[in-house]
Amino acid sequence: MSLKDRLLERTWVYRAWQAPFQAQKFAPVRRHNDLTAVRRVLDVGCGPGTNTGHFLHADYLGIDINPRYVEAARRRWGRDFLAADVTRYEVGHGGFDFILANSFFHHIDDADTDRILAHLATLLAPDGHVHVLDLVLPPGPSPARMLAKLDRGDHPRPLERWREIFSRHFRPVVFEPYPLGVLGVTLWSMVYFKGAPRR
Repeated sequence: MSLKDRLLERTWVYRAWQAPFQAQKFAPVRRHNDLTAVRRVLDVGCGPGTNTGHFLHADYLGIDINPRYVEAARRRWGRDFLAADVTRYEVGHGGFDFILANSFFHHIDDADTDRILAHLATLLAPDGHVHVLDLVLPPGPSPARMLAKLDRGDHPRPLERWREIFSRHFRPVVFEPYPLGVLGVTLWSMVYFKGAPRR
């Protein structure tokens, strides 16, 4: 594990790294959804509870494979968090109306991404939506391409590849590319996908 990865494993370092861009990153979700209407949330790859504050009114479960992140999230929020592989989680109720994966799938290879998305489809309520925010690998040389390649996630993908992957499992409602940056300079290229059940 590289020094950068070891540092980002520390929850306070991870939160400090994410904080300046958190509102920008989550903006498309807020723009396209009434979060006050959300009832049951599954936050996949929740980290140290980065997104939890948006859902304090809802029945919320955060899942992350990193026990250190999960413990920090529990201490910070006092909510339900589970250190587990999401594909081993089975829902015992009518499903989640809001499944969120924020900057998660660029850490996962294609085969496991398909496996996870297929499982998430089984956890979604009939009237629910999956919401994915993830890192795009832009074409051509740019700061955004360089930073995507330096990211600790090994699988940022071109925009159309993301569309193809997400659309295999969910009916597209929103597919919106957007920049994250500062002072007009795009540092990361992102995509927001909102999908409905195909059933």
